[in-house]
Amino acid sequence: MKSPHLSQYSQQRQPSAVRVAQIAFGNRQDTVEAINVGVGNVSLPMFSPMRDALFSLANDKSPFSKGVVKYSSSLGMPEANEAFLHAISASGFSTENLYSLITDGGSHAMELVILATCGFIDSTDRPLLVIDPTYSNYRSFAQRVGRKVISIARTLQDDGVFDFPSNQQLRDIIQKNNPSALLIIPYDNPTGQFLSQERINEIAQICADCDMWLISDEAYRELVYIGEQPSSVWGIDLNENPSIEGKRISIESTSKVWNACGLRIGAIVTDSPELHEKVVYENTGNLCASVVGQYVWSSILDESFESLQNWFNEQRNYYKTIMDEITGEFKKLLPKIIITQPQSALYSVVDVRNYAPTDFRSKDFVHFCASEGAVEIDGTSYTLLIAPMVGFYDPDISPNHGNTQMRIAYVESPERMRLVSQLFKELLAQYLNL
Repeated sequence: MKSPHLSQYSQQRQPSAVRVAQIAFGNRQDTVEAINVGVGNVSLPMFSPMRDALFSLANDKSPFSKGVVKYSSSLGMPEANEAFLHAISASGFSTENLYSLITDGGSHAMELVILATCGFIDSTDRPLLVIDPTYSNYRSFAQRVGRKVISIARTLQDDGVFDFPSNQQLRDIIQKNNPSALLIIPYDNPTGQFLSQERINEIAQICADCDMWLISDEAYRELVYIGEQPSSVWGIDLNENPSIEGKRISIESTSKVWNACGLRIGAIVTDSPELHEKVVYENTGNLCASVVGQYVWSSILDESFESLQNWFNEQRNYYKTIMDEITGEFKKLLPKIIITQPQSALYSVVDVRNYAPTDFRSKDFVHFCASEGAVEIDGTSYTLLIAPMVGFYDPDISPNHGNTQMRIAYVESPERMRLVSQLFKELLAQYLNL
């Protein structure tokens, strides 16, 4: 029987770069164990007060003890919003005159922000400006809601360090394209690059001069490994740049620093009362975020700044140890490999251009690993799920970027992470010998 046509949008839709390997692996019929470093799905336990709140859902003090789970307001529970401001304050930033809205994770927050700040895709101005490579789903969100994205690309250099656009380059692309907003990720996904407060201040001045929104994805705030203090749009000195006030937005999440990916709780924090009001109105269509997730997240309100800082330090120390070990092992096993040493966040970009032929395509290698590649280690057959970096670049602006690059997320247990470099080396050899 003939089916109705799908929309043009759905016909063209492809899976996210961070999920494509997992989808392909799900179709395998053989018995292979996957080490999944393609998506930032943290495997560590949540912050202990959040665990306690989760485990207490059925006790007499829980609002859910009688099995009633009502909507919260579309704004979110007051204590959940206060918890995000509490977390920002714990990092040393003032939250005076800031507004918060609870969302279904940071991804939903970004979609609402794109709707609130950018012009329609068929308009001649007001696109979103991103710095490639950027988190692949953000471009997809803009496409979903009919908004245009323009980009300026970074290049991964031979020493394993991404360059960054100069202030003049940013001003030039802004003048040419008239974007309404600039998105930065100070603790960068996917590159692991860190933007210092000084650099954010310079970017903020550009946005203020050009009357643009400055959107900062701060899901990984506090995960910085190079001895510098955390940076934030909330660290901008308004005495030095008063005209940026009312133009700042941060995307918040419980997923990464708090190890609560599946909780699906995020927030839009802004110093613009008008934007705040309108995103709350837009969010009424979603009714509210998970009230169970909000309840669990709100438990951090009882924690002192000292307690939160101790947690941040534990997280940093854990990830830095793993990152140093794994990047060192990559360079040992593949001496000509180009791999980024994360300054922040949870990711490295691996570039095989010194090993691969000119027709190498990262998405094909990722599909091979997920669908048929296998390596036996101590009697167990393994494969590796990774993310093709081609999905993190604008194909129209940077058609050749990402073809030899893959993103690795440091999210599996230390024991499983120690298998990653060996698996990568042997799977690459299998693929190149096909």
